[in-house]
Amino acid sequence: RGLYYGSYMFQETWNIGVLLLLMVMATAFVGYVLPWGQMSFWGATVITNLLSAIPYIGSTLVEWIWGGFSVDKATLT
Repeated sequence: RGLYYGSYMFQETWNIGVLLLLMVMATAFVGYVLPWGQMSFWGATVITNLLSAIPYIGSTLVEWIWGGFSVDKATLT
């Protein structure tokens, strides 16, 4: 239906869709890490290390999310 009416051509629709996707991914990440067990620790480590692949801001972004150089107690506070 979206293809038929050409609604994919609206820039605002794309922006809202991308914003919703990022918000859902962030919510899923926080929900996965919240119990803070062994699986949560390694899940947080893997997901945040994926962010380090972003050029220029990756390492800064990972450090900001971790609260330091590694996943630790500061990550939860």
